[in-house]
Amino acid sequence: MTSIDFFGGVDEIGGNKIRVNDDKTSFFFDFGMGFSQANDYLSEFLQPRKANGICDFIELGLLPYIEGIYREDYLRHVGLPYPSEPSVDGVLISHSHVDHVAYVHHLREDIPIYLTNESHLILKALEETGAASFSEYLHLKKSFYLEPKKRGDGYMRSRANVVDRDIHVVKPYQKFEIGNFKIKSAPVDHSLPGATAYIGENEEDTIVYTGDLRFHGRHPELTNKFVKEAKKSNPTIMISEGTRIDSQTSVNEFDIEKRAVESVNRCQGLVVVNYPVRDLDRLLTFYKVAEDTDRKLVVSLKQAYILNLFQEHQQEYPGIGEVMIYKPRKGWGLVGDNSFACVDDEWLCASTIDEDIESAHSLRDYKKWERKLLENDNVLTYHDLQENPRDYIFRCDFFELKELIDIKPENGIYIKSSTEPFDDQMEINERKVRNWLKLFNLPLLNKCFHASGHANGLEILEMIREIHPDKLYPVHTTHKEKFLELADDGIEVIFPKKQEII
Repeated sequence: MTSIDFFGGVDEIGGNKIRVNDDKTSFFFDFGMGFSQANDYLSEFLQPRKANGICDFIELGLLPYIEGIYREDYLRHVGLPYPSEPSVDGVLISHSHVDHVAYVHHLREDIPIYLTNESHLILKALEETGAASFSEYLHLKKSFYLEPKKRGDGYMRSRANVVDRDIHVVKPYQKFEIGNFKIKSAPVDHSLPGATAYIGENEEDTIVYTGDLRFHGRHPELTNKFVKEAKKSNPTIMISEGTRIDSQTSVNEFDIEKRAVESVNRCQGLVVVNYPVRDLDRLLTFYKVAEDTDRKLVVSLKQAYILNLFQEHQQEYPGIGEVMIYKPRKGWGLVGDNSFACVDDEWLCASTIDEDIESAHSLRDYKKWERKLLENDNVLTYHDLQENPRDYIFRCDFFELKELIDIKPENGIYIKSSTEPFDDQMEINERKVRNWLKLFNLPLLNKCFHASGHANGLEILEMIREIHPDKLYPVHTTHKEKFLELADDGIEVIFPKKQEII
């Protein structure tokens, strides 16, 4: 008999952790962080303690205590048992947003992780470029291990225990097996590359899991094909997202592009834009805006790194040589003639220091992955944006607002192309953004410059009616009651209940 346990995604946006079981098989759809639950207790500088393993997460209700799924180093360090075999047969990742993938960090490395190639690339970028404490998605760095000292007696903390997770890259509509289930990935359109739904079947049931999807992005044909394939599978169970089930309209990327071109053409100074770093469709939109307005799109080092990874696998997005890469000041801040350094009690201007020496010292301020990007010819600094502001569109997120102090933009605009705040912390950050914009006299343009990654309510209901499962479980929503009208179509709507955390 097939059963489904919901450990997240119930009456909340995100946090999907959905376990499917039958007599011989058990696997998860996603293993993500619930924003609302995490924000109730945590902030940027108030995070769970690594030294307490998974215990802080369990105490706060962020993780369920399930034997046989968590990593050995975290369990043994706090005296919890570590079973010899995992209790689940796999985790299927729908896409690489943190509300679907973040807590993979805590899983044991011998649990197979299934995901698309694009999701694999994004998680690689998150691992390589991130500074977060809990971001081991593709590899696991074992903590709390000792090794013999190289010289003398005794032990020292080990830093070499890095192991690969059991990663399986899935291909569109090619079946693979997890225990009794035959499963296939069904790509869908979302606000980052590589999003997929899943269609799985055993002898008793066919289950459709939507992940997150939309019909108004650059590739609606992906989602439309999923709907057709899901319908053909005659599902007995469907688990559907409902983020925007209470909305009836959508803005698409082409609408954003048109509005942005009009606004940029009127701007006499620097255009500053904020859009999500992993939303490459939005990057493509503003790349096209830059082309249409005789400007160059300037991206951060992190976004350049992602573009570089995708350059080998995707032809749709601009190459790393087709955008400009912004070099922020770090460490000593040696990026221009106005920098100074002390040598034997004598202060020297950077312009008097040998260029090769200055460059070598400057690169030491950057991480290895950043240094490789800084070798490109299309790198610029705040000087370039200051001297020729009408030549550029500068992508600048919340954490990069400090760059405006160096740039000192005049006669510019700020285009907000990201979601509106949906929790207290985001509201606080929004007020801070407005303070920065006021400081530099940058008008805020935020009306209809963002396309959601989620289908609207009319589209969701039409999709479910088309697929027509026997039973529907709404997740990833705070308006589950909107799904009840599907009962008139003969679909049994079941509101999932969140399983006990402990």
